Amino acid sequence: MGFVRTYNNKKATRYQALYIDAQGKQRSAGTYASDKEATRAWQTAEVKIREGLPWDPRRGKQTFRRYVEEKWLPHHRMEPSTRQDYLSAIYKHIMPFFGDMKMRDIYPENVREWITRLKAQGVSPRRIQYCKTSILNAIFTTALNDHILGIHPSRGVQTDPVPEKIRKILTAEQFDAIYHALPDARAQLLVELDIESGLRWGELTELRVQDLDFETRILTVSRAVVELTRKNHPDGKRFLVKQYPKNKRHRRLKLSSQIANKLKAYVEANSLGSDDLLFSRERTPTTKPRLQVLADPEDMKFVADNGRTYTHGTTSAYNLAKCRCDHCRGAYATYRAKRRGQGKDNPRTPRIVAPEDHIARDWFRKKVWLPAREAAGPGLEPRIHDLRHAHASWLLAGGADLQVVKERLGHLKLATTEKYLHSLPTADETALTALDKIRSAPQQSQTVPPSAPDVEALAEATAALAEAEAENTRLRKVIADQAIAQLTENQGLRLA
Repeated sequence: MGFVRTYNNKKATRYQALYIDAQGKQRSAGTYASDKEATRAWQTAEVKIREGLPWDPRRGKQTFRRYVEEKWLPHHRMEPSTRQDYLSAIYKHIMPFFGDMKMRDIYPENVREWITRLKAQGVSPRRIQYCKTSILNAIFTTALNDHILGIHPSRGVQTDPVPEKIRKILTAEQFDAIYHALPDARAQLLVELDIESGLRWGELTELRVQDLDFETRILTVSRAVVELTRKNHPDGKRFLVKQYPKNKRHRRLKLSSQIANKLKAYVEANSLGSDDLLFSRERTPTTKPRLQVLADPEDMKFVADNGRTYTHGTTSAYNLAKCRCDHCRGAYATYRAKRRGQGKDNPRTPRIVAPEDHIARDWFRKKVWLPAREAAGPGLEPRIHDLRHAHASWLLAGGADLQVVKERLGHLKLATTEKYLHSLPTADETALTALDKIRSAPQQSQTVPPSAPDVEALAEATAALAEAEAENTRLRKVIADQAIAQLTENQGLRLA
């Protein structure tokens, strides 16, 4: 049973609403200016307890930052790559506005103000929609379920519309141009397997020899690898292998005989074991050898912007002339390494990079894909992921069953696969052919002269029509004469 406790202050009398929670502890429902308001507050608290909704207004006093960092992020279930994206968006776009606000003080008007501020900062509508719909809604929904909030502040708040971009599908000719511009046969095999299987990058780079049955040409997709920053990886690495692909469904798909034979020859040529990656990162030296500079050759001298003459490969050229050539950088690095070896200049702990075999997406994009795309010709700007889109569109355009394509791509919904229907540049040609057929039909009937048999048939029909009309006129005259005769005979009988 709740009650009201009265406090007599110098300025006014205050009334504190007290009630007993579900654990039998005395709680405060707030302090009010009148006994009536305090009584209503503890009664409302007890009603919520009887309904099974424990309510404590003090929980809403915690700040948004404390709730997100101490309650939501540690216990919210999400994929490692999703957590990395959420952290970046939270601390860049969300936390600067909501971080110091109390949870109970956040209302829909504050969410609208936050959206307006992001727009003023130049944040794209797609990014604002992602932060509001995916992240902020998830935080406030959990807080509402935890009975920290009485309302959902972001529910019903609208963001600017984000139009769906037109998907540009890579044609076979464009793919061949990029394919032949790739630097080596290994990169060509990787790209060709990607467009013939439609795999995602994380699924493609995690494929192992054991996943491919060379007799049946069946490829099993049961894992995927994601690339994380070291601080977001559980073990401080770069790549995290998940024992399930996207949508958490294993799938099997069949490859063509030509790509299966290429893969088999590739595995045998590189002596790969069953547990080895099909495509792994090539081992390259992590540091390049420093240039050895002669004592003072004449050809190494240069005049800096300040009018003084310096020699490449000296610390003076690096510091005073601001020269950043390989010679000067090498000399400065050697000087710094010598001082750190003597315990000076706060020597840093050497960075230890664990060797990892997976191919980084950004490395492949910059070192392999983009140079090949530029060499293929101007106007070509497909991403690596567009090979997956091309795979789906080519299959559907060639007459493959929609359900089969859905299973090959690993889509959960058929509507996702339907987006690739009629996405090739030649998809509307049948419609244009039909339109041209309808529009040209009346013109042909007017312009094409009739043939000789048609003229003879038309003359015969005209003659027959004329004879029919003459016979009809004769019959009408006969009938009229008979009617007049009959009428005259009847009049004669009446007179007699």
